[in-house]
Amino acid sequence: MKTKEELPEWFTGELYKKGDTVRNRFSGEECELTAEELSMYDFVMGATTVMEMQEPWENTNSYLIKDLRKGLDWFRKNNSEAYMILLD
Repeated sequence: MKTKEELPEWFTGELYKKGDTVRNRFSGEECELTAEELSMYDFVMGATTVMEMQEPWENTNSYLIKDLRKGLDWFRKNNSEAYMILLD
């Protein structure tokens, strides 16, 4: 059984009470995530979506970029296997 990871202080996303299975939208591979991992995954995917919606000439929120990078780093550290399947 996996141990519970702590989310970092900077994390302002929703903290889920339960984990779930997530499927890579391109490869179809699946990973079982804890509640904390699922919370961070949704944060990363949401930040990515917001950035993709920005027009190239718009200033992307620098805090969003920094938090997205920190979220990816957190995922690499806490569940590198899921990171490689879902986010790499």
